[in-house]
Amino acid sequence: MGSSQGRHAALQERANELGHTRGRRTYAITGVAGGLSQLAWRAAVVVLVFFLGTVVVARPSSAFLKGAVLAGLLLALIVLRILWRRTTAGRGMGRCHLYGSGLAVTDLLGRMRDVVAWSEVTELKHSSGAVLFTPLYRVELARRGAEPLAFVVPAYQTDLITALRDQATRHGIPQKQLRYIVG
Repeated sequence: MGSSQGRHAALQERANELGHTRGRRTYAITGVAGGLSQLAWRAAVVVLVFFLGTVVVARPSSAFLKGAVLAGLLLALIVLRILWRRTTAGRGMGRCHLYGSGLAVTDLLGRMRDVVAWSEVTELKHSSGAVLFTPLYRVELARRGAEPLAFVVPAYQTDLITALRDQATRHGIPQKQLRYIVG
């Protein structure tokens, strides 16, 4: 068994101790790749809408065919996005699993990235901002004897931020809200 497999097995074991197989609440999180994919999605939609508008206004030869192709591409992008969301949710990719005694974070492949018990956490830091026109929150959990756990939460997941604050208050963990970040 490689060191990477051993680490993932140890993280899975810790998650099971926290109650991974029992009641938990799961929230979507993202990283740099998620932020860049949001930017790419928005840029693609803007470009397609611009070209569709150009086809409608300019009315070049075979405008209907060009418009149909652009509309088909826009529809394909929407379908791909819906399929990607369902796939990532089904495989547990980029998720934060919140338990009464801690939390677990998965990576883009659905494997456990890190597991933290609330008893290990010394401080909860969170900030909000926008990176590349994508509003988001950055959460960092400082902990004893280990590197801090940091992850990014899409701005529509305010219920995760509220749940993390509630858990921190319940476990007597100091909280700090950092300055607004714009990147």
